[in-house]
Amino acid sequence: MPYEDLKGKIALITGAGKRTGIGYAIAEKLAACGSDVVIADLGGGPAEAGGVRLATGTEMDEIAAALAERHAVTALALPLDVTDRGSVADLAGRVKERFGRLDVLVNNAGAFFGVPSTIHQYDEEAWLKTIDVNLHGVFRVSQALVPLMTGGGSIINTSSRAGKFPPLFNGAYATAKAAVIMLTKVMAKELAGQGLRVNAICPGQIMTDLEKWRFEREAAFFQTTVEERIKEMCKTIPLGRIGRPAEVAELVAFLASSASSYMTGQAVNLTGGQLMEL
Repeated sequence: MPYEDLKGKIALITGAGKRTGIGYAIAEKLAACGSDVVIADLGGGPAEAGGVRLATGTEMDEIAAALAERHAVTALALPLDVTDRGSVADLAGRVKERFGRLDVLVNNAGAFFGVPSTIHQYDEEAWLKTIDVNLHGVFRVSQALVPLMTGGGSIINTSSRAGKFPPLFNGAYATAKAAVIMLTKVMAKELAGQGLRVNAICPGQIMTDLEKWRFEREAAFFQTTVEERIKEMCKTIPLGRIGRPAEVAELVAFLASSASSYMTGQAVNLTGGQLMEL
């Protein structure tokens, strides 16, 4: 659906700097609906870390230029480290200077470190870094950008199936994503009076670079192949396949638009039936 009411809105998506990621798919969808988009990601670091490809400033600029040309919108690429309060403040300042307001905030940036590992063997630094990116990052970015959402709007926080159903050997991520769901509910209650709706999405298995990296690590841990790990995972999914980033983007557009005008404080599953509990 095009969601006509998103035309002319200003949307910011964190963790949107890679074409293979969920954040990019969300930016693409919102731009296709006519929203001006801010693509926020690390951008300034190495192209790869620990076997996972990272967003680069060059790729972010290319994405912004392509979205602007393809959809006739304004697209701006800005560096952001969600673990750095100064970086978050700088982002908020640049958004205010360029647009003067914000209508849609998608807190999508996420990562996990130190996996696979059991809780009693988890490296403390990796644990804290995982919590900082996935939970505190949502808090920092929201705190800095909500003041720009004076005309109401929608905030969508990316949680995960892992926030409702505990995975093996990825406890920090699961704990952080569970906390994001509660943070979403708190924000929904506190911000409703300002005309802001706040919801979370809980994707299951979505084929991104990070998901591929996870399958590679699990294959090594269980001494099997990536193909076998994916095959085993698909057996747990009633629809029998891994999801696509574009399918997540469709849900985000719905939650950003007036089509979901009576929804707030919800954590919506997108798992191919792998998780059916609320």
